[in-house]
Amino acid sequence: MDKIYISDLEIYAYHGVFSEEKMLGQKFFISLELTVDLRSAGKTDALDKTVNYAELCDVVEKVFTSKKHDLIEKCAEELAEAILMKQPLVNEVKITIKKPWAPIGKHVNYVAVEITRCWHTAYISLGSNMGDKEQNIREALKLLTSAAIKVTKVSALYTTKPVGYTEQDDFLNGCAEIKTLFTPNELLAFMLEIEHKLKRERIIKWGPRTIDLDIVLFEKAVIAEEDLMIPHPRMHERMFVLEPLCEIAPYQLHPVLGKSIYELKGILAGTK
Repeated sequence: MDKIYISDLEIYAYHGVFSEEKMLGQKFFISLELTVDLRSAGKTDALDKTVNYAELCDVVEKVFTSKKHDLIEKCAEELAEAILMKQPLVNEVKITIKKPWAPIGKHVNYVAVEITRCWHTAYISLGSNMGDKEQNIREALKLLTSAAIKVTKVSALYTTKPVGYTEQDDFLNGCAEIKTLFTPNELLAFMLEIEHKLKRERIIKWGPRTIDLDIVLFEKAVIAEEDLMIPHPRMHERMFVLEPLCEIAPYQLHPVLGKSIYELKGILAGTK
């Protein structure tokens, strides 16, 4: 992938742990490495096919000077989020913030932090079998759209029979593709917050619920933790997951089973 570099943009700001730093301020140098597909810009010579450097520098300066933080680590996170949200052509950004006047009582050229952040693709299953099921799912999708998430594809909704605990109403199920800046654990925590807002109660295992949100896939990640399993351990056994997922990502590979969603759906249906 192609790169755009901005080196040592000088900005005077008021970040630091000490009160004098927030009162007097100091200079910082910010460098950016942007991962962007520049082929279209190179072929067309059109500014709207690339990143406008002047506009980007204005965004960086505005974000960096709008608040006072103790840590430049916090500043870097805010800059990364702002750049990725405001610059749709940017897939990944590396940010280096140098602090040449850091009050550490030693002679150094500067202290610095460097972070790299990018968009991740994940697939979420959604289900509801209480109240207005469709509205519950629509509201969950609305709440998913945040400063760190973009919902990019949504499947149709399918009526399915309950699994496990059968003495309950039918479910309405669907899947969504998202682009997110969250890590898998951060995404899980955010989804649990949404379930709480939509009044999900965990009383009966696999029981009725206003909303059920699960991370089905997170890029090629394979995670086995007490509270987080990716890929979802039962996704290949659940047609209510595979059918809507196949609609939006039929050729997405299961990172453990090595088969596409289309193939897994066919196997479960008995056609492959």
